[in-house]
Amino acid sequence: MSLLRNSKVGIVSCAVAASVGVASMSATASAKTDAHAAAISINSFTNNFSGLKVLKPIVAAGKGKIAAIMPDTTSSTRYVEFDQPDIKKALLAAGMPASDIITPQNAQGSDTTFLTDVEADISNGATVILIDPEDPGAGVQAMKYAKAHGAQIVQYDRLSSGQGANDSAPYVSFNNVTVGKLIGKGFVSCAASWLKGKQPQFIEMHGAPTDNNATLFTKGYDSVLKPLEKAGKIKLLKNTAGTWNPTTPKPDALDEFEAAYQATGKKANSAVIPNDENGAPIINWLKTQGVKPYTFPMTGQDATLTGLQNIISGYQCGTVYKPIYKEAGAAVALAIYLRAGKKAPASLLNGKTIDPSSHKAVPSVLETPEWVTASTMGKTVVKDGFVTAKQLCTGSYKADCTKFHIH
Repeated sequence: MSLLRNSKVGIVSCAVAASVGVASMSATASAKTDAHAAAISINSFTNNFSGLKVLKPIVAAGKGKIAAIMPDTTSSTRYVEFDQPDIKKALLAAGMPASDIITPQNAQGSDTTFLTDVEADISNGATVILIDPEDPGAGVQAMKYAKAHGAQIVQYDRLSSGQGANDSAPYVSFNNVTVGKLIGKGFVSCAASWLKGKQPQFIEMHGAPTDNNATLFTKGYDSVLKPLEKAGKIKLLKNTAGTWNPTTPKPDALDEFEAAYQATGKKANSAVIPNDENGAPIINWLKTQGVKPYTFPMTGQDATLTGLQNIISGYQCGTVYKPIYKEAGAAVALAIYLRAGKKAPASLLNGKTIDPSSHKAVPSVLETPEWVTASTMGKTVVKDGFVTAKQLCTGSYKADCTKFHIH
């Protein structure tokens, strides 16, 4: 049966029968395995993945391969630089044989490629797949296909919502409303400093409207900004439709910003931007318009190298840093439980996310993000090895690194 042709298969159930993968274990061995498993929690994940070693008995109890499919290489560099390698490192640290790991895979922004990868992974023996589809509808199709072929899904970073979505398939991400709140608070603080008492008159931009994460980001920063708008302390000049395409394909973030900026009569003096990738071409364009450092507050997310360099050089206020190793580790832990037919402990599943389509609560692991500025960069992203000082402090940025004690 082709995943691309079939859309009427039943919903995936995340409740796994206790007999799957553990039928041959004795009661004593099973109890021992569960005792090991109880040691895993939301706080177990470090950038060396050593905390996952306690899952080796769970790995031994399971069957099948684990696969992971990332969405694209354009909306963020994180998927290639961090998610894919971190997922593989986490699986290996937990004791998964390399032959049972199907990654890296990237759909390159294509639903067809994504769905074909799902089909191929299951044919190749995957019993659990971590999915991060660009289109939530493709995620729903993946869930249906997995159900029909005895495989299970972990929703990674993005929630797949829509008719037929599996509300029980666990979801792993950062708290995305908190991400938005950090962007909003970071913007307000930065605008007060950079604009030197002038009222922030800003353009508000968004991620793709099809992405539930983008909706949650907006909810977060609007919860900070709208009360200030109502009080007359800041002024929203223009909202944009939203996209995760920085420059291509069109319509892209740069096009949206230029159009909004012109529509304001060039009166906008600041902007709320949902991520570093969308912000980078906008910053380059503003430079061509004569905008100087520390004069046009802008925000970001994902702590990309370009975004971090824009921060220390005074063209971006800050960025939301999401330690990907925590997300990757949590997703791998959930996948290992599913593969062995075991229920993940409450110490790991620390939250619920409301599916916007069904309005049902989805069991979730929600990690905590952090707002990073030039002054905190050295003790956060650099300390964690997310970027190195050598990568960051090149060319003209050497002086900026010296200024902010980044080494």
